[in-house]
Amino acid sequence: MKNLFLTIAAVMLINFFNYSYADDNFSIELRPGVSYATEKISDAELKLGFGAELSFSYKFMDHLSAYAGWSYNNFAVEKSFAGKDGSFEETGYTFGFQFIYPIGDSKLNYLLRLGGTYNHLEIENNEGDITYDSGHGFGYQAEVGCVYNVSDGMSILPSIRYRSLSRDIKINNINTSVSLNYLSFGVGFSWSF
Repeated sequence: MKNLFLTIAAVMLINFFNYSYADDNFSIELRPGVSYATEKISDAELKLGFGAELSFSYKFMDHLSAYAGWSYNNFAVEKSFAGKDGSFEETGYTFGFQFIYPIGDSKLNYLLRLGGTYNHLEIENNEGDITYDSGHGFGYQAEVGCVYNVSDGMSILPSIRYRSLSRDIKINNINTSVSLNYLSFGVGFSWSF
């Protein structure tokens, strides 16, 4: 999967050099946010999570873009099968399509994103040591929000996202299926070029 991600990045860079800067076909976005797990993982009740995502997008039609990036989310837990005061971390790659459509003549636009993830879950103890790692696997995400154009080339993107990832973790030599499902509220900062 790493090779697929590198191939996509290389194709985007090659296309970048084939177009002028004035086209604004490319953008980079940094999206910090908070996350709320919609269910427990086994006996672990996850607290409010924090994370961020860095993504690149390429606009290949007037309102449609493809995006790819990397994300990190951390959920603290008071107690779980991993011990006391641990955390559940979800990290990996994101990809998909985004649709941005203007609302009349204003600087405001609708935002819809549908995509996938290639992420893994790491469970850390209170000392920060990784006690369990699920390995990477596919999940999905859906997002709605708006885009406010601050200036030429810069936008703010408040949105809400639903993300789901199911993986197997070996606990005491027994494969246990765990699912991380959560809502994420974030504000992206995007620069187009």
